[in-house]
Amino acid sequence: MFVLAEMKDVIRVTPEHFHQSLTESITSLLNRKLANKVVLNVGLCIALFDITNIGHSYIFPGDGSSHTEVKFRYIVFRPLVEEILIGKIRSCSREGVHVTMGFFDDILIPVNALQHPSRFDETDQAWVWEYPKDDGEKHDLFMDSGESIRFRVTSEAFEESLPTGPPGTECPAQTVAPYKLVGGINEPGLGLLTWWETPDQDDDADDNEEQENDD
Repeated sequence: MFVLAEMKDVIRVTPEHFHQSLTESITSLLNRKLANKVVLNVGLCIALFDITNIGHSYIFPGDGSSHTEVKFRYIVFRPLVEEILIGKIRSCSREGVHVTMGFFDDILIPVNALQHPSRFDETDQAWVWEYPKDDGEKHDLFMDSGESIRFRVTSEAFEESLPTGPPGTECPAQTVAPYKLVGGINEPGLGLLTWWETPDQDDDADDNEEQENDD
């Protein structure tokens, strides 16, 4: 789910940071520049892991800042395709189930990747899995917002962000997510965690509750 990405950049350290050590100022500026940002074909940057090399610093004519080439490793959120993750349902729509990891929201489980047969309930705005019982009847299992869900990553997509232009221009605002994940739950063991609780787990929970009542 998280990987270390090797990156390099030229960091401009302004005079207001000169009271810090060079390493401290570079660390602060790198996190300010990259944390919670998506880098194309790299992933969602989380935090600086370490700095592997600091090159020479240069001050150019007319600029009192120092410019330093830095090589570093950054913690990045970029799950592998086929990796299984656990998130929470953010919302449901006719497009599918929208999932959040808490720090990353652009995850979609499309209709064709839900358990079959499933239907969209307009009243509750939730997808419903019509689970067949042993007696042949179907039992409705709702996928409600806020519930934990286990899914498999099936694909990823990066979109290069474009400049929106200065205020007052006619350039439309960028609305496309720069990094999106598509998942699937149409396999045994995937879906809401509550669907796959075993009878043993239920019995243990009941025993613990009885023990607490006795105490």
